[in-house]
Amino acid sequence: MILCIIGLLACVLHPEIEARPQVPASSTFTTIAYPNGTRIRAELADTDEKRARGLMFREQLASDRGMLFVFSEPGQWAFWMKNTKIPLDILWLDSNKKIVDFVENIPGCLGDPCLQYQPAFDASYALEVPAGSIKRLKLARGMKLSFDVLAHREK
Repeated sequence: MILCIIGLLACVLHPEIEARPQVPASSTFTTIAYPNGTRIRAELADTDEKRARGLMFREQLASDRGMLFVFSEPGQWAFWMKNTKIPLDILWLDSNKKIVDFVENIPGCLGDPCLQYQPAFDASYALEVPAGSIKRLKLARGMKLSFDVLAHREK
């Protein structure tokens, strides 16, 4: 209790300390393994609300983190970077978790208009990771990622 009060006072007395957007407490995660064995921890965006918010307003995304968008059916799911502050790579994956398309080094977008990014093929998942991840990990179309998602998908 005392630590909470001290923390609150520090923020009030020192306005230069900003509250940073935190990962929502209701978030669930999965571990994703790339073909070379590298693993990242990805937040699941498995509801309309989570998919709509995505990584908006986040100040940073560590190199071993990402966000996995889980869709109820395959489609050419488009993304835009509205209110996204960090540059990203996006990988679209089919139902077998194979990379079907990707876009690298997408800049954030804080104004209007913001560009949209869409795969050329149907995807069941999309993975947002820090910009440069695709190149650094030498990822390519046809490579298979490994991860588990909860059995429930939004209907």
